[in-house]
Amino acid sequence: MALPIVHYNHPILRKKGAKITVFNAVLRDLADAMVQTMHAAEGIGLAAQQVGQAVQLCVVDLRPSESRFDWVYDGTSPPLELFMPLVLVNPEVTALPKPETVLEEGCLSFPQIRGDVTRPDLITVKFKDVTGHPHTLQCNGLLARCVQHEVDHLNGVLFIDRMDPDALAELTPSLKELKKRTREARK
Repeated sequence: MALPIVHYNHPILRKKGAKITVFNAVLRDLADAMVQTMHAAEGIGLAAQQVGQAVQLCVVDLRPSESRFDWVYDGTSPPLELFMPLVLVNPEVTALPKPETVLEEGCLSFPQIRGDVTRPDLITVKFKDVTGHPHTLQCNGLLARCVQHEVDHLNGVLFIDRMDPDALAELTPSLKELKKRTREARK
């Protein structure tokens, strides 16, 4: 079942998610619903805050992407189909500060709004799966970018916070309109 996606200016998008300590059917159901929601919205990542839950949980699925990237998952490089959609519980990202890339990003909580964001190109993320088992993923390219974007959500950070001020200034009218629509929808 697809869940409603929260849009920009909803307060939960700025809320840091609580650590998950219970690994049960409720968590698995939420993760499954988030994957369905991400796929229905034609996204490649989704954080719990985007569906109204302030917890440390996000999902990523780059199987349909034609972008090239490398990964090492728990010490090996299995096919994407074996570990995606990827569910990250309590993720902790360590980024190598160089090299960095500047690429256009979008966000399901910001319909029709895109902008250039600078991010490290190589990361390591430690996380647990929905059963509580620990994993480590090292990746670059779009996978690294997507994980960083979703983990930012879990900490109340939005992609517009990472944009160059000039790029953000260009988006100001669109952001104001989205804020207004979100405020009206919440009444």
